Amino acid sequence: MITLRLKDCTLVVAPESGGATAGWTHGATRLLRMPLSAAVLHGDVHGMACFPLLPYANRIGQARFDWDGRPYQLRRNIPGQPHALHGVGWARPWQVEALTDTAIRLSLRHDPVGEAAADWPFAFTAEQRIALLPEGMRITLALTSAHDGPAPAGLGLHPYFPRGTGATLRFAADGVWRNDATVLPHERTAIPPEWDHAAGQAIGSTALDNCFTGWPRRAAMAWDTHKIAIEADVLFDHLQVYTPPGQDFFAVEPVSHAPDAINRPGPDGMRILAHGETLSGSVTFRME
Repeated sequence: MITLRLKDCTLVVAPESGGATAGWTHGATRLLRMPLSAAVLHGDVHGMACFPLLPYANRIGQARFDWDGRPYQLRRNIPGQPHALHGVGWARPWQVEALTDTAIRLSLRHDPVGEAAADWPFAFTAEQRIALLPEGMRITLALTSAHDGPAPAGLGLHPYFPRGTGATLRFAADGVWRNDATVLPHERTAIPPEWDHAAGQAIGSTALDNCFTGWPRRAAMAWDTHKIAIEADVLFDHLQVYTPPGQDFFAVEPVSHAPDAINRPGPDGMRILAHGETLSGSVTFRME
């Protein structure tokens, strides 16, 4: 693990564990959730504080899709899940390419050879830049296609925040995907009043694992002790909100497409990259 520092802020990065962020603090205040002990000991990325989502975000239904007239079956990469989740980046070690006191640049190469083809059949390279700023923290993701023909691609971030006491979430949106029993989206609808966060809602007031559309790429969270705003580039035009009941965390995930987007062409779908083309975007977490 590598620690970045800027004044009273500390950011811990785990390149060897999916390029994940293991913690972000301002003085004694945890701005992202504290990683689970097992995550630190065994490299369980889903127990970390934040991790990159690429080359797709969230779920691919039954780990299957068709591309260019050919069917593909992916490896189900989380035990007990019928779907493939969150892509490749979180499951691989990243290489450190550059490091300063306040910033780190990581790289990842995916070659779909042998068993790796079951994780994703299209070659790509990726870069992640994580930087402490005077006003907060910024993560920039980039993916460059190395596939011979057109290939689908998507990006996202999966930050976990501590629920704590008095946590609230505020963001606007124009629609939301409702899920089926396996947590795949099946219907895009207007936002029901109990899911409307435009004026802010307390975390825990409703249980969500849903993708919101038409958000203005800004969300605000507040606790008794501090506030954080999320500001995302135009690429991240969907927002996945995860507020599991009974847990001490929640997730607010800027992503470039809806879950199972590879099986749902249209405005909520994945981008298509030509060989050598790059998809990139930044998310800033601003202390307020």
